[in-house]
Amino acid sequence: MAIRFNELRQSSADTPPRLLIYGPEGIGKNTLGLEFPSPFTFDFERGTPPGWPVANDEDVPNFATLMEAIGDLCTEDHEFKTIIFDSLDRIEAMIFDDLCQQENWVSIEQPGYGKGYKMALEKWREFIAAVRYLNRTRNVCTIFIAHSEASRFDDPTTSSYSRYDLRLNDKAGGIVKDDCDAIFFLNMRVSIKEQEAGMNKKIAKASGEARFIYTEARPSYAAKNRYGIPESFMYQKGKGFDVLSGYLPAMDTPPTRIDVDGVGEEIAEEQVAAE
Repeated sequence: MAIRFNELRQSSADTPPRLLIYGPEGIGKNTLGLEFPSPFTFDFERGTPPGWPVANDEDVPNFATLMEAIGDLCTEDHEFKTIIFDSLDRIEAMIFDDLCQQENWVSIEQPGYGKGYKMALEKWREFIAAVRYLNRTRNVCTIFIAHSEASRFDDPTTSSYSRYDLRLNDKAGGIVKDDCDAIFFLNMRVSIKEQEAGMNKKIAKASGEARFIYTEARPSYAAKNRYGIPESFMYQKGKGFDVLSGYLPAMDTPPTRIDVDGVGEEIAEEQVAAE
């Protein structure tokens, strides 16, 4: 018997979460990530304030060195509890460059019919598998940062409409979103007021200052969480993690130290499982 139903395990959340934070430029995505415990940032956007441990594109110039760096975080001694990838937009460019060099293409679109983008998905799966392995074996929270864009969404149940989503290839974005425990959409809450413009005309004025973290999907944006976090709450700089920490699991677990032997094989197994 493969499963003994009278000896089933209870589900648990004993590993720090894998998170995705996305939103428009300058909204505070990186700032929120840095509120998490003991962070290290792959700072490809170069937007991290001074005084934080980072590696940028000079240290990690291409996809191969990024994968090597993730492997080093799996095996080397460190005290980081949060690993931030800022941003997925830049990592997608790395993946395209790596594939173009591998196939001797001028651009990712050279092979035509979406073939380049489809082949790039294999490298996305390799990247996600390595990050998942880092999360599970070293007990670190992993955070992906991404930019948002408003795009047309063809809803099969109603008319098409616009919604916010990741500024990535759709299928690559799907791979990332499927693997995350929570997706947080960070944006400013906007209010619209009509003002008199003379000649019996009115104009609409948009205003907004309060920033909100949205944690459950709505027609206008992608989001999710499996931790019972309120569907939205106001983000105050320096206090976002204080709210989230009451729901996120295992954030106080110290990073583990593992034997170097077998790391490559286990990452490969993670990749196969993802496929």
